[in-house]
Amino acid sequence: MKFEIFGGKTFSGEIEVSGSKNNTLKILSASLLFKNPVVIENVPQIEDVFRMNELLKDLGVNIFYKNKNTLVLDSRKVKNFKLSFDTAKKLRASIALAGPLLGRFNQVVFPYPGGCVIGKRPIDIFLSAWKKMGANVSEKNDVFCLKAKKIKGTNIVFRLPSVTATESVIMTAVLGYGKTIIWNPAREPEVLALIDFLNASGAKIFGAGTSKIEIIGRNGKLLESKKPFKIIPDRIEAGSFLILGSALANYLKIKNCNPEHLMSVIGVLKDAGVQVKIGKNFLEVQKPKKLLACNIKTSEYPGFPTDLQAPFVVLMTQAYGQSMIFETIYDGRLNYIEDINRMGAKIIMCDPHRIIINGPTKLRGREIESPDLRAGLAFVLAGLIARGKSLIYNIYQIDRGYEKIEEKLQKLGLNIKRVE
Repeated sequence: MKFEIFGGKTFSGEIEVSGSKNNTLKILSASLLFKNPVVIENVPQIEDVFRMNELLKDLGVNIFYKNKNTLVLDSRKVKNFKLSFDTAKKLRASIALAGPLLGRFNQVVFPYPGGCVIGKRPIDIFLSAWKKMGANVSEKNDVFCLKAKKIKGTNIVFRLPSVTATESVIMTAVLGYGKTIIWNPAREPEVLALIDFLNASGAKIFGAGTSKIEIIGRNGKLLESKKPFKIIPDRIEAGSFLILGSALANYLKIKNCNPEHLMSVIGVLKDAGVQVKIGKNFLEVQKPKKLLACNIKTSEYPGFPTDLQAPFVVLMTQAYGQSMIFETIYDGRLNYIEDINRMGAKIIMCDPHRIIINGPTKLRGREIESPDLRAGLAFVLAGLIARGKSLIYNIYQIDRGYEKIEEKLQKLGLNIKRVE
């Protein structure tokens, strides 16, 4: 499958944001910590969620949909603590299951987690934390076996904040013995949403959003779900639509979002001359008469998100002046730049983490292949801006995180379709 795009068209309309991919994957993982069924609402229909559900079913979780976006998960009969290797190797987020399994069974077996081509990301931060919590770790042929007599409270200090590592330690410690303290944890909204979900179900977690999180273990006692949990809006999808509107919209209303999660992005766009109106759960945006170049440096929340770096680069190809982009989170996340240059951009690669964009330039349609989720969406944006026809291949990468993206864009009148 591929996307066929005919670009160069402005638009007006409204678009709705789906539930957060990253929040959903961690809530699904946390369902392993419960003694009763868990109901999750606003679940996005995306490939990463489908793969996570496959892993959970293989473990023995009973999963069914009440409706299109509401899932029920029952893990009462789960006895398996080994992840399916074939599926886990394809999904970076599969490592989020290791913490709950270790916390529940005191053991877990999993392969090195898969992911996209932006690099085989290290998991030493996870392994180090689990060792401190009492687990013995062995590894052979990229398969990890962890086993503990019991999960014990400890102090864990992160050199750099990590979202998934923070969430994994929390989910491991919830059923453990004693107090676990995480110093320098991640503060992303998805972390806070997971903590809210766990605390509403009997967990005792303190310090969400601060530099220190404390978890009081439940001594092996499983959690109990009291009410359905609603997944928070996907701030990366909302930010992607905000950037799309900044490039092409005469008027765009972005519904079902939390503007507070995007203040760093909104601030940068306003500096670039974009008009953004902020509502309680919506944003309104329109492209400026003259888009101005801006520098950004990606960083942990509440800084500019690395997941919006690629779409923002495409936007800056249309800005007047010179922009400098500094990617500080992931190695290899600028590998898509040459494809944008082939479309007519003038981007200079300074080093693996910094680029300079000279604009504005006229983009032209091309055939390109999505290397990863976020660059894939950036290619869609580039195709919509460019004159002529673009073909975007490997759109599975885009489907991993964006729910029926072409249908949402078609409703705005944009010329994009999914073809064989």
